[in-house]
This record gives sequence, structure tokens and C-alpha cells, in this order.
Amino acid sequence: MSSANDPIRMVDLLTQYQRIKEEIDQAVSDVLNSGQFIQDKHVHDFEKTIANFLNTSHVVTCGNGTDALQIALMSLKLEPGSEVIVPAYTYFATVEVVALLGLTPVIVDVDPEFFTLDPRCVQEAITDNTAAIIPVHLFGQCADLGSLKNIATENGLYIIEDNAQAFGADYIFPDNSQKKAGTIGHLGTTSFYPTKNLGAYGDGGAVFCADPELERRIRLLANHGQTSKYVHELIGINSRLDEMQAAILGVKLNHQHTFNQLRRSVAAIYEKELENLREVKLPSTASYSTHVYHQYVIQVQKGDREGLIKHLTTAGVPSNVYCPIPMHKQQAMQGVSSNAHCPVSEDLAMTCLCLPMHTELTQDEVSFICEQILNYYQ
Repeated sequence: MSSANDPIRMVDLLTQYQRIKEEIDQAVSDVLNSGQFIQDKHVHDFEKTIANFLNTSHVVTCGNGTDALQIALMSLKLEPGSEVIVPAYTYFATVEVVALLGLTPVIVDVDPEFFTLDPRCVQEAITDNTAAIIPVHLFGQCADLGSLKNIATENGLYIIEDNAQAFGADYIFPDNSQKKAGTIGHLGTTSFYPTKNLGAYGDGGAVFCADPELERRIRLLANHGQTSKYVHELIGINSRLDEMQAAILGVKLNHQHTFNQLRRSVAAIYEKELENLREVKLPSTASYSTHVYHQYVIQVQKGDREGLIKHLTTAGVPSNVYCPIPMHKQQAMQGVSSNAHCPVSEDLAMTCLCLPMHTELTQDEVSFICEQILNYYQ
């Protein structure tokens, strides 16, 4: 239960650390005692372990999730000005890296049920200059990759999966076979920011692919385009995961199935206790994806959100508004993709609210949160 000494948190990394403290402390000690801190054993081992977890051929780690997206785009050698389709309802990094590389972000609307790229909007946005699509697997589940892959194949486009929020989720094909999010497009990327489902104790990111030639290029691009010391084949950037973060992530990856299941358990409590509340729309799970609940996001009626936030805050319950300004409305995008028509994203920006979601929430805490929401609407 929430109290002055033990508040409910949006994310509780401290208590999660206490759960696996002995393993984490040993991993950190191993790195410190090795005297090797960049691109050594722990990084190499982690790349192999995560590739095995995802059942993919190649994983290249880097400094953060934004760099992962940038490096992935750089590896494709797209012509300047090429158009890249991105969702309006996402974090700014997805759009930012496209513009930074001299490409043109084409911002399109999302599906009103699952908040991910709407394939119909993607199809309508394709021109002769379109080169790639970046579906964002938002809040913990996959975008409609089957439909998007069909569109990409028909038009000769690349797919780069932004999997920063759905690490460990599975895409379900019509024949009921499954593949991990991030391994279905030409490239996948993720972030290891501390609050992610697989989070470091600092920054980190990775790019996934099955093509060995792409993997080689990505690895060079992440390290100054360097083939050996002082020998540079490409113009690259400096973006490397350090040994300490790799060691920590290696420990946490061993617990990933458990951690994702704990998130699902929290979501199940929310759903059970709020299912009859008409004023709130609970998150939907797509038939083509499992859900790992990076966020638990409800929709409230327009005009209700600020009142509900204030009520929850007074009761000691934190909440958060994700993407309050859609990408086409951001000042930085004015004149770039500001004419986009994205009514669904605009509606989501005004009605969505993230409730506490992490591996350490207790049933009593979730019940208390739900009680406060129900009280608001009585």
C-alpha cells in the first residue's frame, strides 16, 4: 500500500535491483576486476546471448536506442531525401533520426485500437520516393507486421522495427508460428534505457539483423567505420555499449521471461478490477501479438484526464502522459511533415494515461490504484 515511506512508483528499479542484487553485484565486480571496460568479453557474450534469446543471427550493441535507429538507417545507404514512413504517435527519436540523416520523415496516423502504424495510412502515404517504414511496437506489443511486410514487399521498401518498448514480445503469424519482435523486418532496434523491459543501469541499445553483410556494416558504423585500429572504411559514429552495462544486461536477460510475466500479472489485475468502468477504455491486445506491457495505458474521456491525474496524485498514485504532442505537431517538424493528417494520434494525445507498471508492483498496490480510479468516477 502507498505510504509516505513506501510510495507507489511508476517504475521501481531499486526494488528490482534488490531482487537480483547478488547476481548484479557479482557481474559488476567481475568487470571492475577485469580492468576491461569497452568492447570486451561481457559485450561479446551479451551479444551472443541476446541473439540466442531472440533467435536471430546477429546483434550489434551500441550506445543507446536512438543511435541504434540511426545506425540501422545509415546501414541501408538510402539516397538523400528518401522518404521514411513513421508513426505520429511515438517518441521523438523515431522521427528525429530520419531528419538528422537528411531523409524525409513522412508522418502517418496509427490504429485507434492498438496505437501502432495503421497499414491503410501507410499504403496511402507511399510515393516513388518512399524507401522505408519504421513501425514502432508501442507500449509492449507488435505493430501489424504481416500487413506492413506485404506493403513493403509490394513496393520494394525496407522495414526497420523500433522495438524499444516491446522487447520479448512475440509476433504471431497466421499459421500460429511466432517470432520475436525486432527480428521480422530487415532490421530491428531496441533501447536498454533503465525503464525499458530489459533496462541497463545507464544507456544502451542494439541493432538486430539476419543479413551478415548488413551486420558487418552496422558494426563498422557503430565504431567510426573502423576495420582495424586507425583504418576507416566508412564514415561512422562512436556508439558502443560498455562492459559494465553489458554485464548488468546479461544478468537481467536471464530473468526476462519472469519479468515479462510479472508485468502481465499486473495487467491482469488492472483488467479485472477496471473492466466494468465505462468511463475508461482498457488496452487491447492484438490477435497477432503477445503483450509485455512496457506501459499500461488507459484512455479516458476528453476533459477527464487532468482531473483524474490530480485525484491520483493526491492519493499518492503517480501517472504519466506519453506523447502529449504528436510528431506532426512538434515545432521541430514544422515545414517537414506538418501537413500530416493524424486525427487518431491527436485524440490519443488527449486521452491516454499511463498507470504504474513494473515488475515489483504488488496486488495490494494495484488494487489501491484501481480503487482510486473507481472513486474518481463515482
